[in-house]
Amino acid sequence: MTSTTNTTTAGTAGRRGARKGPADAPPSGDARDGFDQDGFDRDEFDRDDLPTPPGATRALLLSLLRPHRTRLLVLSLVLLVQQAAVQAGPLLVAYAIDSGVPAFRESDHGPLIAVGVGYALCSAVAGGMQYAFIQVSARVNQGALLDLRGRIFRHAQALSVEFHERYTSGRLISRSTTDVESLRELLSEGLQELINVILSFVSISLVLLWLDLGLGAVAVLSFAPLYLLVRSYRRRVKVLYTARSTAMAAVIVKFAESMNGIRPVRAFRRERVNDAHFEELNHRHRWSNGGAMLEMARYVVSSRLVANTAVAGIVLWGAYRVASGTLALGVLAATVLYLRRLYDPIDRLGMFLNSYQSAAASLEKIAGLLAQTPSVPEPSEPRELPALTGGQPGREVVFDAVRFAYRTGGEVLPRFDLTIPAGQTVAVVGSTGAGKSTLAKLLARFYDPSEGRVLLDGTDLRDLAAPELRRGVVMVTQEAFLFSGTVAENIAIGRPDATREEIERAARAIGAHEFITGLPDGYDTDVRKRGGRISAGQRQLVAFARALLADPSVLILDEATSSLDIPGERAVQRAMDTVLRGRTAVVIAHRLSTVEIADRVLVMEHGRVVEDGAPSDLVSGTGRFAGLHRAWRESLT
Repeated sequence: MTSTTNTTTAGTAGRRGARKGPADAPPSGDARDGFDQDGFDRDEFDRDDLPTPPGATRALLLSLLRPHRTRLLVLSLVLLVQQAAVQAGPLLVAYAIDSGVPAFRESDHGPLIAVGVGYALCSAVAGGMQYAFIQVSARVNQGALLDLRGRIFRHAQALSVEFHERYTSGRLISRSTTDVESLRELLSEGLQELINVILSFVSISLVLLWLDLGLGAVAVLSFAPLYLLVRSYRRRVKVLYTARSTAMAAVIVKFAESMNGIRPVRAFRRERVNDAHFEELNHRHRWSNGGAMLEMARYVVSSRLVANTAVAGIVLWGAYRVASGTLALGVLAATVLYLRRLYDPIDRLGMFLNSYQSAAASLEKIAGLLAQTPSVPEPSEPRELPALTGGQPGREVVFDAVRFAYRTGGEVLPRFDLTIPAGQTVAVVGSTGAGKSTLAKLLARFYDPSEGRVLLDGTDLRDLAAPELRRGVVMVTQEAFLFSGTVAENIAIGRPDATREEIERAARAIGAHEFITGLPDGYDTDVRKRGGRISAGQRQLVAFARALLADPSVLILDEATSSLDIPGERAVQRAMDTVLRGRTAVVIAHRLSTVEIADRVLVMEHGRVVEDGAPSDLVSGTGRFAGLHRAWRESLT
């Protein structure tokens, strides 16, 4: 056997970077070393962000809205009718002043009555269109967000183990909650504001130019400084909302990490340290929010100053013209009303830009996540495993000239060749970092070799579709993860179509039936979060029953007894005798007691297979395994 070297995985990297600056106050002046003007360390937060391909964000948004094309068309028509009803009001006021009032003085009430009826109708139509818009847009919004959440969940499950070892679950939670919520705010409120602002600007500008070319031209020209304000505000706030999304993800990551590790937190009295770190992250999130609010305040004050100055100037000029007889009073009144309607949405446009930049930053991060491709792709032309012959459930495993390196380090397996005959149980022992888990992950196809092949009865694992591979190879891990649900449901994960009788038969064979029937509801007992209702040994027995029910031809046990006490270990070892019988098995062993059931032992040290043989032969020799075995026996006395 050739030697191997080992390295740490991306998931076991140490804490990234030292934190800078105090946690109780934002840095100022020279104390901002490592921070930007918004009070947070970009390097710390952006380090884990995923790159977003050009155009991916826009393509994602279009793909979410494409199924709702018809409803979007209806929404456009509804807004057009609503705008027509709303913008008719000032024209009616102008008609009432210039025609209705003079007619009323001559006892002709018709024009004023017509104006009143028309105004009421316009209000009713505008209200009805608003109701229709809310009804239809709610369906579009919820449909798009339902689609997006589903995409994130399905894609995250489809991504390879390598991705999840380097991208924390807290960031995935942030993508599917906080970032999706930002998009909801944009779709439900922001887009209507934007469309209304655009329609108002176009329609009011045309009406003002029609009412009086001079006043209309001045009003339209006053939008030039407002446009420059909007453009500047958008550019500044984009940076702030990108940072806010990243800071929020960091808060969620820290919270999820602390709650998932609550036992070691309490055991090692990490509460105060965690509080300080969380407070720092929380303050940085506050600073990023504060920066966005400050920019919003600056924009609102500046836009109102420009708008009010323009209105005052136009009113003074219009009043002079009315006094000189070159402008009708009704036209001036309508112009002032239109100007208020033209400038009032500017504040709401700022709110839209806030929602837009928040949603854009969130959508960019989601698009970056969805753009990730599995490092273990599905085959374009999948093959099936050859049928088992001779009644033997096991299959031959071959590592053929395999080389492997993690993304974050050097080669773990410079070259590795290994053949495991069908039905043989191989125990792999060695010190931490010897390459044992890498061997198991390659066989389970959590990773693909950098070079070479891993063969199952002569078939490259890369040629097997995921369902075919998982029927042939099953891995039982140290933590024996159980999902919320009943004991029966957790065992049936191995074969979802199994009957209750088959589930109970697997549990009996493993030796788990007795403890399961002793639970409050037997097989229907809810094990709760991560199986917390039952002990570690019992969880491991359920995991073995799950593996036995799946009936794989190759079984991988990764440190299956390392976290158990002596009684629990013995119960699990008896279960291992049952589940391994006749199968091809690779047992990553931490305790040498587990090795006793193996037909063959591989001793790995510093990435090398230094010994290979039957347990009895290695124990009677003078090599490393014999020394390890003697030390283990002495520890039991």
